[in-house]
Amino acid sequence: MKTIKRHIRLCQRTVKDLLSGTRFRFANKVSTNLTSQKSIELVQEIKQNIQTENKIFNLKLAAQSVNQVIIEPGAIFSFWHIIGNPNTNYKTGRVISGGQLTEDTGGGLCQISGAIYYTSLKAGLQIIERHHHSIDLYTNDTRYTPLGTDATVVYGYKDLRIKNNFNFPIQFNIEVADQFLTIRLLSTESIREKKLDFEKKEEADHVVSIIKYDDIHILSRYAKHSS
Repeated sequence: MKTIKRHIRLCQRTVKDLLSGTRFRFANKVSTNLTSQKSIELVQEIKQNIQTENKIFNLKLAAQSVNQVIIEPGAIFSFWHIIGNPNTNYKTGRVISGGQLTEDTGGGLCQISGAIYYTSLKAGLQIIERHHHSIDLYTNDTRYTPLGTDATVVYGYKDLRIKNNFNFPIQFNIEVADQFLTIRLLSTESIREKKLDFEKKEEADHVVSIIKYDDIHILSRYAKHSS
């Protein structure tokens, strides 16, 4: 039943993208790399748990795909258009589903999508689609990225889509080691990094993150994790 529902959602999204013309603007994999300078760099820790080995495998596999994409001016980076069906090659790892911590194929890929999203905010790229997680799993001591810079991705349901609103091509380059993930946004021209202001508000059962830059306010609201 889950597979059928996912297939229906994929078909619906594909038709919508075709009718809107969005699908014709997706960036695709290429055989060459962008001759460029490093504009923005972000380093994140890879937290260790019983699924770390599978997570690193998934991160490295996804990074190989992302690193092959050059995003031309006006083109859209779609996470799932590049990664494809995770059930094909990816291993089981930790995911959040229905507000619960569980396991599924492709676990850990949200760190890649989150890093891309966070880097895109720093660069001032146009965010076409992004979804935050339903719950906040971390404390201030265990958090590896600021609250509100995450981007959950669910094949067939939730995508991460970033538009290159510059007049020159860009490329995400990701390196995955045993303990750290490094992402660089490469470009043929220099990009001025945005200053992001973070604000956190506590509610009874939720925590709210507000990211501010320029005249943009991005609000994410998470249920608190009880365990």
